Amino acid sequence: MTKFQIIAATGCPTGIAHTYMAQEALEQAAKKRGISIKVETHGQIGIENALTAEEIEAADAVIIAADKDVQAERFVGKKIIDVPVASGIRNADQLIADALDGAGKIKQSKQSVPTDKEEVAVSGIGHTIYKNLMNGVSHMLPFVVSGGVLIAISFLWGIYSADPTNAQYNEFAARLNGIGGFAMSMMVPILSAFIAESIAKRPGLVVGFVGGLIAADGGTGFLGGIVSGFLVGYVVLGLMKALVLLPKSLDGLKAIFLYPVLGVLITGLIMDFVSGPMATINEAMMSFLAGFENSSPFVLGIIVGCMCAFDMGGPINKAAYVTGTALLAQGNTSFMAGVSAACIAPPLITGFAVLFFGKYFDANEKNAGLVNFILGSTHITEGAIPFAAKDPLRVLPIMMFGSSIAAVLTYLFKVQVPAPHGGFLVLPVVTHGLLWVSAILAGSIAGGLLLGLVQKRKVAKRRMDVKA
Repeated sequence: MTKFQIIAATGCPTGIAHTYMAQEALEQAAKKRGISIKVETHGQIGIENALTAEEIEAADAVIIAADKDVQAERFVGKKIIDVPVASGIRNADQLIADALDGAGKIKQSKQSVPTDKEEVAVSGIGHTIYKNLMNGVSHMLPFVVSGGVLIAISFLWGIYSADPTNAQYNEFAARLNGIGGFAMSMMVPILSAFIAESIAKRPGLVVGFVGGLIAADGGTGFLGGIVSGFLVGYVVLGLMKALVLLPKSLDGLKAIFLYPVLGVLITGLIMDFVSGPMATINEAMMSFLAGFENSSPFVLGIIVGCMCAFDMGGPINKAAYVTGTALLAQGNTSFMAGVSAACIAPPLITGFAVLFFGKYFDANEKNAGLVNFILGSTHITEGAIPFAAKDPLRVLPIMMFGSSIAAVLTYLFKVQVPAPHGGFLVLPVVTHGLLWVSAILAGSIAGGLLLGLVQKRKVAKRRMDVKA
């Protein structure tokens, strides 16, 4: 068996880009120091390069660079450095150095009752809450994307092609719409279930599903799914603590009877009580955001543009994206149009920058920028992160500027995007698709010119310093 000095686990909410970028950064940082490392990834297709019990036992240190649950309970007794996935990308060298110096906290045994105390001590309450939330979001996204794309495809036969009373009705389109609708209807229950699972592990899963169904039925929408997930997680943790004194022989009964029955009862009663006020809050929040489209597309576009480009796949970006998917599930296809435009723009900005000012970028940057034309066109914002990580104070404002232009123009053109992902692949179902592409290109080219000019000045200053 190969002994790895350091083992690591990476995972991001979408499981598409950050997960593997952190893996690559950690592996390269370890290679520079001649250190052996194995990095397990928790991507959208599941766990890859899985760590074995023997490898965990033999390792000297553990690095967790994740914004989702990566089963940290496996690392009991090991020193763990627990950071957001973005730190794994930007600070890989420092993480490796810290691991070699013995930094981190020793993972304590959870015995029979899981608790988040150790996790809170290592990474802070805010990061723990975010990680639990993103565990729900990462499992929810495939349902939203698959459902949204199928519904979008059904619109190729007409916006009313699923309505039997309309002249546009088409039976196949109606079937696609129905299948997509079923997938989209799973959004809130899945979100709730996997937030609960992140907090209370498997015992929280069933109760979380039921809580999410109650939230969806009560009209509380996406907000209700979040509240339900956290409520279930901590209700089940409370039950575990309350029932810990029961004989060990009843552990099986607790898992299949006591936790689900009592958990569903308590959660159901509380959710029934709060559903009314929460539904009102949810409707008000959606109406508030949607109202900006009619009153001030400039304000909404700037807000959405800045949020999407500020951390490119991080919590602020995801807040805008998740709001878009929630509104999309309720029939608002305009808000998502601006979100998609703002998410597509950052990688395209880097592409145009290296296209217009290629001689001021090194070979790796030029290659990455050209690849970003593909990533951006398919709505993968994370491709711009390496450029932002090198000079965030100057690059991020440029990204936000370009994304804001793209979003503002999208709202002014009244574009509608009925699919939550896919980038230019969903153009056939986009209302005013050519105007949407024009808006994105306008923001991307403006941002690309600014980024190129900044890079030109940096190179010129560097050359002057060398001469001096």
